[in-house]
Amino acid sequence: MSWAVEEWKEGLSPRVLQKIHELESQVDKLKKERQQRQYQLETLEAALQKQKQKVENEKNESAVLKRENQSLMELCDSLEKAKQKISHDLQVKESQVNIQSGQLNSSKKDIERLEQELKR
Repeated sequence: MSWAVEEWKEGLSPRVLQKIHELESQVDKLKKERQQRQYQLETLEAALQKQKQKVENEKNESAVLKRENQSLMELCDSLEKAKQKISHDLQVKESQVNIQSGQLNSSKKDIERLEQELKR
């Protein structure tokens, strides 16, 4: 079949045949270069898609971490408020204990005084 492809060249001058050969070589070279660039393009597109997927995954992970962080901050606020309330309650109870301790000491002194009076 290649003889039929070459048949149209019969009768052409050597100079024209040389130019045709140069053009055919250039076409072959350009075809190979095009294939290489097409392969590079496909490789780069695949890498781009992989990076896009990675970025999307990281965005999703970031969103999850932000929600978790917000939840933890709310929990910390809640715990801080509870701590403050407990601390306040403790102070109130310590004050009550101190008052009752004072009353107890006063009552003991009264009892001792009364016992002394009874002994006399």
